[in-house]
Amino acid sequence: MKNGMNRVLLILLLCVVGFASCKKSESELDKINAQATVDDKIITDYIMANGLSTKVKQIDSSGVATGIYYVVVAPGSGNALFTNSTNVTVDFTGKILTTGATFTNSNNFHPSFQLGSVIRAWKLAIPLIKKGGQIRILSPSRYAYGAYDQPEINLPANSVVDFDLKLLDVTN
Repeated sequence: MKNGMNRVLLILLLCVVGFASCKKSESELDKINAQATVDDKIITDYIMANGLSTKVKQIDSSGVATGIYYVVVAPGSGNALFTNSTNVTVDFTGKILTTGATFTNSNNFHPSFQLGSVIRAWKLAIPLIKKGGQIRILSPSRYAYGAYDQPEINLPANSVVDFDLKLLDVTN
């Protein structure tokens, strides 16, 4: 009898732990969705307040609106096939959309990156221009640096970012 009672208690304990962990996962998902709503409102309010609604387009990824908006300032020229291993040489400035504070820039250094190693907003936006092209990218935090502070560049967690990027070179 005692053995049977211990088994029932053990099963009950495992069920409670299992349900508790499910609730935590839902809570994390709720936080992510809440931040996405906040980010999207920040960007759309900014677009409306700055008269950009006729100029910006939203990046569509496989039929899904991303919440990343862009303006092609200059399309560039040439033919480029972009893959995750494509090297891109860029000149850029990154600002926090809500404050206008610059948190990063290339300082005319013109770094090269593999497209597969950059933030998701860049991965989706850079192929929209060609060599010599320039693009402005308004990105929600989920496609930039997410819920993590970036103290080395003074970027708070969940920052909505505004990048001005010029594509200097493309090599495969």
